[in-house]
Amino acid sequence: MVTDTYTPTRPVTGTAAGIPFLALPPAAGGGPAPLVLALHAFEPPRSEAALAGAVPMAPLPAWRIYLGLPLFGARLPEGGVAEVNRRGERDYLVELFGPVVEEASSELHRVTAELRSMFPVTDGPVGIVGVGAGASAVLLTLAEGHLPVGAAAAVNPIVDPALVVSARERLTGASYTWTDQAARTRGRLDFTARAEELARERTPLLVVSGGRDDVVPPEHGAALCAALADASAPTGQDGAHALRHIVVPDLAHVIGPEPGLEPGPLTPAGVLTDRALTEWFHRHLTASAQVSGDPLD
Repeated sequence: MVTDTYTPTRPVTGTAAGIPFLALPPAAGGGPAPLVLALHAFEPPRSEAALAGAVPMAPLPAWRIYLGLPLFGARLPEGGVAEVNRRGERDYLVELFGPVVEEASSELHRVTAELRSMFPVTDGPVGIVGVGAGASAVLLTLAEGHLPVGAAAAVNPIVDPALVVSARERLTGASYTWTDQAARTRGRLDFTARAEELARERTPLLVVSGGRDDVVPPEHGAALCAALADASAPTGQDGAHALRHIVVPDLAHVIGPEPGLEPGPLTPAGVLTDRALTEWFHRHLTASAQVSGDPLD
């Protein structure tokens, strides 16, 4: 149920299929617009509002709807943040990272169906974008076909869960125990290894790597795109490659200050990231829905 008064000129907050959202209206009104879904990270931005502030994609003639991840914000489990931390300490991959990414991906279909009944959006495939763990959910959606997707983007994606496990080992000084279940979870979420499945639907994909990302350095984003290219990633109708990897030099893995629940000040790296996302979705999602007008170059 929408908790704010609907208007096409200002943000709307509410829930759809039990998932909290913040919706930003299209830059241009005048009828139904495409839908772009956005998923936040475990680290800042770790809420719908914080992600909307970090990558608002304000010039985009599309509804940008930012969704809360499972176990975050209004979806905290019984026991709150302390319970989330306990799960991470018991088994970060099996009890926290894996379940959140998998559930966030699997629920996109039903939340999209409800959002279509709430907002004036077009009937075509949606756009999806995520940051960090949210980007992993985006890649899982592409690999497993949970939702018809017209264009996708992944910012600092965890392309292999072993990378975030290693980062936690460096941070805590404690070694992670790789059980059979952990290995299976890693196998499902190792997206470079699943490149053929990711490329199967020929979805335009932008991968944005932070030059200062110490969890998933840019070479991992490049390796993912190389694997996708080897798996015959498509080209757009205009002949331009529909697969792109860019590195934003000053972008870190954490985008914004702690606690990451509210929008932080925009940084030059954040502005570059937002512009890249805006241009990508304009070219590969919204331009095809426009009666007239050219996509951004």
